[in-house]
Amino acid sequence: MAERRLHGLQRVLGVNALFSTAYGNVGSSIYYALGLVAGLALGLTPIVFLITGVIFFWTAATYAEATAMYPEAGGSSSFARRAFNEFWSFFAAWGQMLNYVITVAISAFFVPHYIGGLFWEPLRSAPGDILAGIVIIAVLSAVNVVGIKESAGVNIVLAVVDFLTQILLVLVGIVLVLSPETLADNVSFGVAPTWTDFLLAIPLGMVAYTGIETISNLAEEAKDEATTIPAAISRVRLAVFAIYFTLPAVALSALPVTLNPDSGEYETKLGLPEEDGGFAGDPILGVVKEIDLGPLQGAGEIYVGILAATILFIATNAGLIGVSRLVYSMGIHRQVPDRLRQLHPKFGTPWIGILLFGCVAMLTLLPGQAEFLGNMYAFGAMLSFTIAHVSVFRLRAKLPEQERPYRGPGNVRVRGVDVPVFAVLGGTGTAIAFVVVTALNLDVALAGVAWLGLGISLYIAYRRNQGLDLTTTAKVAVPQPATATEAEYESILVAVQASDYTSQTLATAGKLAARRRRGIYVLVTVTVPQSAPLDAELVEQEAAAQTVIERARLQGGRRVSGRVIKIRAGQAGRVIIEEARAIRARAIVLPLPPRTGTTLFGKTLETVLSDRPCRVIIESEPAGADETGAGAARAGVRV
Repeated sequence: MAERRLHGLQRVLGVNALFSTAYGNVGSSIYYALGLVAGLALGLTPIVFLITGVIFFWTAATYAEATAMYPEAGGSSSFARRAFNEFWSFFAAWGQMLNYVITVAISAFFVPHYIGGLFWEPLRSAPGDILAGIVIIAVLSAVNVVGIKESAGVNIVLAVVDFLTQILLVLVGIVLVLSPETLADNVSFGVAPTWTDFLLAIPLGMVAYTGIETISNLAEEAKDEATTIPAAISRVRLAVFAIYFTLPAVALSALPVTLNPDSGEYETKLGLPEEDGGFAGDPILGVVKEIDLGPLQGAGEIYVGILAATILFIATNAGLIGVSRLVYSMGIHRQVPDRLRQLHPKFGTPWIGILLFGCVAMLTLLPGQAEFLGNMYAFGAMLSFTIAHVSVFRLRAKLPEQERPYRGPGNVRVRGVDVPVFAVLGGTGTAIAFVVVTALNLDVALAGVAWLGLGISLYIAYRRNQGLDLTTTAKVAVPQPATATEAEYESILVAVQASDYTSQTLATAGKLAARRRRGIYVLVTVTVPQSAPLDAELVEQEAAAQTVIERARLQGGRRVSGRVIKIRAGQAGRVIIEEARAIRARAIVLPLPPRTGTTLFGKTLETVLSDRPCRVIIESEPAGADETGAGAARAGVRV
């Protein structure tokens, strides 16, 4: 009988899941980026987003090519490791860490602004917004330490609803308020805005693309990664263009630039602080308030405000998840002390790293300066993006024969090297933006240099303590459970969680296998918290799962094989289907879990039943059956 060996992590995320997850992060930033940019760029805000959109296009192409080439978590850090060495990988990762910390802080900071704009005005200004933001970060940090299961389906639905709501807002705004004449009158070149403010607004506008590394960090969980990753990035790019090239024009038509007679300065309520009657803290809600929706006005405001607060709350959590995965990856590659990446013995999450960088995010909130947070994000993001662009350029020269499932648009042959024009242009744009945000903001320069200095000092001290040089990759050897065993084709597949296994389930599989001397393949799933990497060590859970396989071998003999597989919450059904197809299973045997009150069989069983590749037998253990199953009358359902 033909056999194969099953290895590696399960890749279950398709294009739609990758797109929805990424847009959920990127699309959330419009809820604060619009006000931050408008406060500086005034009537040229649409032009700023046009410029940053072009840079985003080039950056997305860079991430698509490099991630498809190396479908592993890490983003620019992973690219730099392949192109240069471990030091530059750390440098990019430390810049990413700053991005995640600021994403957590700035998303949490704006949640109370939207809630306050609807229900309680004190939340729209200090100290209400600062205290509320700190509470949000503290709560979500605790949640991520515990590792509460997060519903991927809910996040996808919210991302789609968010995108459709933004499209609807654009369409309504075009019909009711868009005015090319008003947009033209908003601009007085060199005066409103000044050229300095316009230049400052461009790197600040890059905060709109918070979360672009999301797809790269999900690369190890993507199926058909060579095609799904570039396709998902292309969809995100198109969705971003549809919103960021239109919504700012609608917003500046609804909230035009005016001359303040008292101060003699030009301003727009879109970028004006709340204490001055503006909507800098809740710009999208401000746009809705200025559009006359007739009888739907009140409902429209409540809907947009609550949706915005929810999306930003989820973005805060996504930032903390990014922190947890990144700190684990850095620990595995010996870039930071191993203590930071160690998992909680009970919850299986890198709890020290989560709490440490969660506290850093809270500290950045204390000044209550949203513009400072935006500029700090630009500092870290432009650094990481520039390293990503340079890495792709370097990889083209260093590994010209390496397979590239996707190549970015625009390539020129120069002295035998296939030069990626998109990476050259993108790297130039992000490098200039980095210089601008650093040179024109003394506070950002001081804080950013201090952050980089702290990180480099920590890296050097730790590497020397470990007896390692600064450039050689030295990955921690993570012991893997001995569960990668031979899987027979046309076996009977038994899929269980450690807690659901019963001897009767295997007895049923044994009777089916005995008819034609088939093998029995036991698949035990272990659910990994969202705040931990998919390959994280979950010692207790994996040991319990391995015990199930050993019990099955004792009961079923030599024909039983199996393995433990790590999955995310909600992925079990799809993983079982793909595994059954991979081994050409003749039947799937599943235990019937306890009723939850929501569905008859539960999400996993319903997924398997809806797309079953073979017969499915649902095994129910009768009450009173003993541990060996002897004498128990089987209660099963065959589908």
